[in-house]
Amino acid sequence: MQHQKFSHSWALGKGSLMPQEEVLETGRKRKQLVVGIPKEAGNDERRTALTPEAVELLVGNGHQVLIEKEAAGGANYFDRDYSECGGFIIDEHQEIFARSDIVLKVAPPVAAEIEHMKGSQLLISSLRHSMQEKSFFQQLMKKKVTAISFEHLRNNDNSYPVTRSMNEIAGGAAILIAAEYLSNRSQGKGVMLGGITGITPTEVVILGAGTAAETAARAAIGLGAFVKVFDHSVDRLRRLQDILGQRLYTSIYHPRVVSRALKSADAVIGAIHLGTEGPRFLITEEMVKDMKQGAVIVDLSIDQGGCIETSECRTHDTPVFTRHGVIHYCVPNITSMVARTATIALSNIFAPLLLSIGESGGIKASLLDNPGLRKGVYMYNGLLTNPYIGRLFDLPSKDIDLLMAAF
Repeated sequence: MQHQKFSHSWALGKGSLMPQEEVLETGRKRKQLVVGIPKEAGNDERRTALTPEAVELLVGNGHQVLIEKEAAGGANYFDRDYSECGGFIIDEHQEIFARSDIVLKVAPPVAAEIEHMKGSQLLISSLRHSMQEKSFFQQLMKKKVTAISFEHLRNNDNSYPVTRSMNEIAGGAAILIAAEYLSNRSQGKGVMLGGITGITPTEVVILGAGTAAETAARAAIGLGAFVKVFDHSVDRLRRLQDILGQRLYTSIYHPRVVSRALKSADAVIGAIHLGTEGPRFLITEEMVKDMKQGAVIVDLSIDQGGCIETSECRTHDTPVFTRHGVIHYCVPNITSMVARTATIALSNIFAPLLLSIGESGGIKASLLDNPGLRKGVYMYNGLLTNPYIGRLFDLPSKDIDLLMAAF
């Protein structure tokens, strides 16, 4: 779109210099996006980034969406669902990476997938920095990729939309998982999570007072369990009580107080958001040793390194292990167990984001306009922009704002 602006451009007219009207382009041209959705490598990730309805929305706005064959089967969406909505079904895995301007996936790309990328593309995926190797970032640098970690994307109110959405699902799922592993069905000690008349209710300890903690507490209270919540912030604890609309046991985190609570706990939910700071063990191995035999730990922070010292990152194929008589469930993509719900939640965020990038005229314009989107960038045109990752892997990093001014 063009708007007329007056500027003092001068031209020769009838022997004298006369002021002329100059038309300057102040609007931005929409950019047609070519978005590729590959099938996730391995069987552990069942989520997909876009639903068929979201693809229909993007195609209706002039964009092109390439979906690898059977990419959304884990979420019970079929190829015909996408093709009927205007998506193009691609047979070859590597073709998605070679033809797309934007690669949109859930799990971080593996080495072979990065190798298939044509270069100078936008990658939107999770990062899971604690699970990466230095070579991952070096490969992306070589391909001059601009990479956005969706767990670090922020809204205008400084909240994390993807993290919040996934945490909502994860918190409720954590309680269902704890209930399953307390039961005989999963070789647990045969205890029902909750409470019934005449029997002491089970106790659930939750570390954190954010979104995941909120949904976990709501689910556990709904089942009749006695819930204890620990956090570093009184304000967050107060907010949690206000949201739940009832008084519950809350405490500022203190190792001695937490240790006492763990001795009678039947289930522990680690729901601390660690961000880029890496693992912070709020529960030590010594504390775990003092827990009940057959108690269950679900560490929702494991994708960031974990908040419990005895946690080990596992997959959905082998999600649990027992240490010191305590069952541990430590899977980074816990929401993949309800893949369709998670896919819809992700799609609700990514479809508007992609439309916004197209309307802005491309990723650079979007990054200039959107500080929250810039927060998610950890690599820009092949240059690392996340100082924490730079320190962690001994790689040089640059300030994103300075880089954008240079390109």
